[in-house]
Amino acid sequence: MTAIMSPFDVDARTAAFSAHVRAGGTVEPGDWMPEAYRAGARKFIEMHANSEIMGALPEREWISRAPTLRTKLSLAAKVQDEVGHGHLLYRLAEELGKPRAAMVSDLLAGRSKFHNVFHYPTRTWGDVAVIGWLVDGAALVTQRALLASSYAPYVRVLRRICAEESLHQRHGEHLVLELCGGTPAQRELFTEAVARWWQPILQFFGPPSPEDADPGDEAAATARQEARDPLLWWRFKTRTNESLRQEFLSLYVPKLWDLGVEPPDPDLRWDAETGRWVTGPVDWSELERIGRNEGPMSQTRLAWRNWMHDEHRWVRELLREVAA
Repeated sequence: MTAIMSPFDVDARTAAFSAHVRAGGTVEPGDWMPEAYRAGARKFIEMHANSEIMGALPEREWISRAPTLRTKLSLAAKVQDEVGHGHLLYRLAEELGKPRAAMVSDLLAGRSKFHNVFHYPTRTWGDVAVIGWLVDGAALVTQRALLASSYAPYVRVLRRICAEESLHQRHGEHLVLELCGGTPAQRELFTEAVARWWQPILQFFGPPSPEDADPGDEAAATARQEARDPLLWWRFKTRTNESLRQEFLSLYVPKLWDLGVEPPDPDLRWDAETGRWVTGPVDWSELERIGRNEGPMSQTRLAWRNWMHDEHRWVRELLREVAA
């Protein structure tokens, strides 16, 4: 006979929850979960939602300046998709206990985070190509890994997001091929943008763990990282930062070489002995500054988002009246 578990025995319920998700089980919003899992999942999804909303701004700036009608339309459609992703993700975070209004308020006030790559300027059409190909490629690496997450509602939404992001990434690839196959000036737009965006893209995945410096037994190193990161232990996240960065490099460095573009890192090399990419130094202090909204475009983007929020207040008020 199975023993009846007391609803007040938090330690026993946490142990059972851990065993369930570690064995491949999934979690629904109405299921019991440790408060640390709920809070960690909510914070993670909220940042993802913020990033989709704020990520629409760098490319929105180029809709009116896109070189052809076709690129204007495709860029407008992509921006619309990103905003839609944000709304889906805010709905997930609401189910975990934080109202959407509170999340939007925290974003506008600079109290919550969004991804580092959206704190940088888009100076040329080459930046739009890099965002569409390399930045969206980095996002796809992380999002596809999360398709194995233990939080089932996130997985269901990510299936749609990954499908649409794949189209965005193909759109970016098309822009890259046009620039690299065009005039020397067009090619220079792309190579110059890659040089500026390379470090932010490497920082996108987050800093490595101490074990990554000398992983030794990779399975043991991963186990030690799981012990320090509850979201990895509970399989909400399924991959370490460094493993995601390594996958990105394996996918995109050869593609850059095929285009005749050298990544802007003289120390970048493949180490056949360890089966890993070795890069030059990454300035993690820059990522910390970005996290404090001290990036080159942080305050400008937040000011834009605040202005848009205030300018469209009448829409929210009208919807509330209709609902009432």
